Amino acid sequence: MLPTIEQRLAVELAAKPVQVAAAIALLDEGATVPFIARYRKEATGGLDDIQLRLLEERLRYLRELELRRGAIIASITEQNKMTPALLEAIALAEDKTRLEDLYLPYKQKRRTKAQIAIEAGLAPLAEALLADPMLAPEQAAGAYLCAPFTTDDGNNGGVADVKAALDGARQILMERFAEDATLLAALREYVREHGVVQSKVVEGKQDEGEKFADYFDYAENLASVPSHRALALLRGRREGMLDVILRLDTEVEKPKWDAPLNPCEGRIAARFGIKQQGRPADKWLADTARWTWRVKSFMHLETELMGALREKAELDAINVFALNLKALLLAAPAGPRATMGLDPGLRTGVKVAVVDATGKVVDTAVIYPHQPKNDWDGALHLLGQLAARHDVSLISIGNGTASRETDKLAQDLIKQRPELKLTKIVVSEAGASVYSASEFASRELPDMDVSLRGAVSIARRLQDPLAELVKIDPKSIGVGQYQHDVSQSQLARALDAVVEDCVNAVGVDVNTASAPLLARVSGLSSAVAQSIVSYRDAKGAFASRAALKAVPRLGEKTFEQAAGFLRVMGSSNRLDASAVHPESYPLVEKILADIKKDLKAVIGDGALLKTLQPARYADERFGVPTITDILKELEKPGRDPRPEFTTATFKDGVEAIRDLRPDMILEGVVTNVAAFGAFVDIGVHQDGLVHISALSNTFVKDPHTVVKAGQVVKVKVLEVDEKRKRIALTMRLTDSAPQPGAKVEQRGDRNDAKRLAQHPGQAARAPEAAGSMAAAFAKLKR
Repeated sequence: MLPTIEQRLAVELAAKPVQVAAAIALLDEGATVPFIARYRKEATGGLDDIQLRLLEERLRYLRELELRRGAIIASITEQNKMTPALLEAIALAEDKTRLEDLYLPYKQKRRTKAQIAIEAGLAPLAEALLADPMLAPEQAAGAYLCAPFTTDDGNNGGVADVKAALDGARQILMERFAEDATLLAALREYVREHGVVQSKVVEGKQDEGEKFADYFDYAENLASVPSHRALALLRGRREGMLDVILRLDTEVEKPKWDAPLNPCEGRIAARFGIKQQGRPADKWLADTARWTWRVKSFMHLETELMGALREKAELDAINVFALNLKALLLAAPAGPRATMGLDPGLRTGVKVAVVDATGKVVDTAVIYPHQPKNDWDGALHLLGQLAARHDVSLISIGNGTASRETDKLAQDLIKQRPELKLTKIVVSEAGASVYSASEFASRELPDMDVSLRGAVSIARRLQDPLAELVKIDPKSIGVGQYQHDVSQSQLARALDAVVEDCVNAVGVDVNTASAPLLARVSGLSSAVAQSIVSYRDAKGAFASRAALKAVPRLGEKTFEQAAGFLRVMGSSNRLDASAVHPESYPLVEKILADIKKDLKAVIGDGALLKTLQPARYADERFGVPTITDILKELEKPGRDPRPEFTTATFKDGVEAIRDLRPDMILEGVVTNVAAFGAFVDIGVHQDGLVHISALSNTFVKDPHTVVKAGQVVKVKVLEVDEKRKRIALTMRLTDSAPQPGAKVEQRGDRNDAKRLAQHPGQAARAPEAAGSMAAAFAKLKR
């Protein structure tokens, strides 16, 4: 028999079955991954959040597999076709593909040509020709002729002539060959290894489909097609610009019917003992094997394997999005400092919002420093007044249209008013417009114009990126590849998991958090999060974690899941501001009693805490892992896992792409990481590409192992194409720019930046600009 789900998951996770069983039990009870990973280490043997997320996903798949297995067994049994051997094969099927292969002959389907032939009495003819190739097909078929007739249910019957008899017999054999599970598995494996994905431009679509020019005459082994190319190919086919097919690497052109059997046709023939020995039925049987491959097996496998390619590409794209989103959410917060948000614009002006240290909006304005009004001096005067009035220390500038010009405005303000001690930072404004028009924004800022809400979001996301970005649908944050081409339910599930993990890793101040932020806390639903905010608004700030139990809808189970991740700053119990769970408070008291110290004296005393032996305090409920975590938390209570806040310094005088020169070394911020490299904002309105081959002096398989979104990096300019708005960068600062006229040759795809422009969701809304990296990233940032 097949191992149990727990045993299979244990092998996949390199864990013990007892660990997996405990994790499954907790998940089934409604516990969240962050809660299990942080507060149930004894039960799971220390499985971390990454292992638990994989376990959760695979558990869903394996349970669906078992449900499907049961349904298939019931269906075949109901048909009275179940045999002990078939039952054993189904019971041992390890994945859905194998299960469906076994079920294929028994699957309820429309009346096939093979079924019609069987009803006409041609099954013995098919059996006879397969069993004895010495029979002459035409002669043997003569015995099965029958005048045409119509049955009572309206179907046509009879066998009119020899050709009809042989055609019917062939259909019977073809269906049998195509539904042989063992053969199908072998053919699938061969095509996986020897399949070639090939694309051609649809005739007459050359101009309309120019964004897919890389694929007008393209071929690549199925096994090596990377995710971004696969999704671009499939999108080109879906839009009617490309013909995309799968063929064997042994076939350059469409195979002829009189050619020797190809490797797959040969496998079908060998499986059923068909040989070319010059016997009367040999050619007819060989042609039947050929027909099976070309009409049934290959068409089935082409659909399946192209679907598998799409699924893998989608999974890769989702993983890229998830990694970038995590980096963005865990970006360093500037902290509680009065901040001015500038949402750049030309004709509509630059929207200005000032928020205080708590994020509360204290002032708004609209200035017109750019075309067509050009009120530069007036804009500087007003910004200076606002900064002085509200003691602003940070200026947060959105990176959309007119961003660079607005950045220069902020620079002039800093030079003109040095006494204000202002610092300016350009931030991603992705999703700000989505937030502005959202239902939550209308409740949070009810009397504010929609256009000004974006400036508020830009200011707040500098203070605390996590707290602000959770208000936006993760899919709208714009740091993914092809997010509109992938399974939306799978994408949403993956991104929600990332947001949940990030929020709970940082912790949430229950007295200042918004409802969307609270809703991401372990165990809290949107309804309970709103209840917390409503209760807080009505009764005032929570004085302790225990006070949360008075919130309507927040029961004991919810409190257990959420309490450790909620912080109550200023509580009389300092543990309420830490990650120590309330269930562990008695354990802390036990430790304090043993060392004869009070909590105030112990918190932050690393030297003392390092002398304590966790095993000394372990009991049946709390083991060494939990006690070790508690001691670390007491050393730095409520510590934030995010890095220190730093900013990139853009080079003076380098404000546009025309200012760039080869071999310039610049500082920039990574804005997005894709499978083929990283894009870096160097302050010239166009993000440059550091190809994967230029990220490091050593081989890089995954760019995310080297850089992440939001990271400040140093880069060297390799090549600038001002006309096409492309910038080639390298992080290998010893590299030299190519001589004028020479091409920048990098390992991998030279056109990957162009392909990014085909990504829906970050670059698909204006496909005519596909060749432009600038257009690609302008869309990406939207």
